[in-house]
Amino acid sequence: MVAQLIALGAAAVGVLAALVALGLEWRYRKRPAHPLEIIPAVWNLEIYEPQHYRFVGQLGLSNPHRGLEVMVPNLTAEVVLLADSAVDTIQTEVYVTPRHPEPEFAPRADGYWFAYIVKSTKQTSVELRVDLRGVNVADVKAAWVKVHYIAYGPHGRFAKTHHEFIPLKFPAKGESGVWRQAEGCQVLPIRTHLLTPLDVPLEVVNRYVLPHSQAGDIVAIGETPIAIIQGRLKDPAQLTPGWVATRVCQFFLPTSSLATACGMQALVEEVGELRVLLAFLGGAIAKLFGYRGGFYQLAGEQARLIDDVTGTLPPYDQFIVMGPANPQAVVDDLAAKAGLGVAIVDVNDLGAVKVLAASAGVSPQLLTAALRKNPAGNADEQTPIVLIRPQP
Repeated sequence: MVAQLIALGAAAVGVLAALVALGLEWRYRKRPAHPLEIIPAVWNLEIYEPQHYRFVGQLGLSNPHRGLEVMVPNLTAEVVLLADSAVDTIQTEVYVTPRHPEPEFAPRADGYWFAYIVKSTKQTSVELRVDLRGVNVADVKAAWVKVHYIAYGPHGRFAKTHHEFIPLKFPAKGESGVWRQAEGCQVLPIRTHLLTPLDVPLEVVNRYVLPHSQAGDIVAIGETPIAIIQGRLKDPAQLTPGWVATRVCQFFLPTSSLATACGMQALVEEVGELRVLLAFLGGAIAKLFGYRGGFYQLAGEQARLIDDVTGTLPPYDQFIVMGPANPQAVVDDLAAKAGLGVAIVDVNDLGAVKVLAASAGVSPQLLTAALRKNPAGNADEQTPIVLIRPQP
């Protein structure tokens, strides 16, 4: 009897220990690795002279978590220049200045970044100043600012990078290509500056399209530029592929954007592990019966729209670009404000045209005929918009 009680007690202790371990694990997984969030900078071009550019941005560091603090023991920045000529003669200077709300944490004269605690539900800011000097400064099309920082807290030490893109070269209003004949219409590729998350679609249309447009025209915008404007970029270096991503990606063709662990992880973070796994199983079963494409139908529209690394023009060729969010809402808003037909499309050099969304009255058949030869191009033409003029 005593032995049975001892055994029963040991079993109870074991069950209790297991429950405690599960509780600790659940609590660990529920808490974020680090709660720090970056608020993208608002940039001002303070000096825009032939041999000197200066642009200044105010970056935010926010901790929305109730209960956790996060330390930032280091923060630095570097700049990559994209230009039409060599940039080795351009002198680049980057200044990082903390703008913490507490007076006792005023910036140091020597520029040293002292470790700072972003307290629960609080935020701070950092000023980034970039100076470019040199005879070739006017050739710089854009600056890619990489902000490297350390997030330090209960889960450990995380090296993170935030990316900012600043356009610096702008085509003149009205500057574009030439009208081309297409099936039942004319098409005009519209050149723009390098579009970034700083842009607003309506402002881009007003600046570059309206000088060429007339009533009845249709504005066809690539899905990738809209996604970039929406900030739907994922840095592969910041992704940690999980079990589902690393296993499922092996079954895709090498040319697919889902054939890499990071590309698949981007989809997992968008739609969830369970949906990706079920889509894989469902697609595999459908393929046994001769039906292809089941995975993409089950996983959702984003599975078709992801562009993995190398999938778009620099500097976004270093990133995974998701498909745009709420494309129908985007085209409806643009059409109402611009007074033109609007569509968001996915076009390639193989003659495939997919219409993601179109405003009322825009014919998908006309869009397909107009864009079948991909007048915008698939290289670095920087013509993300095609103006379509239907012919009687």
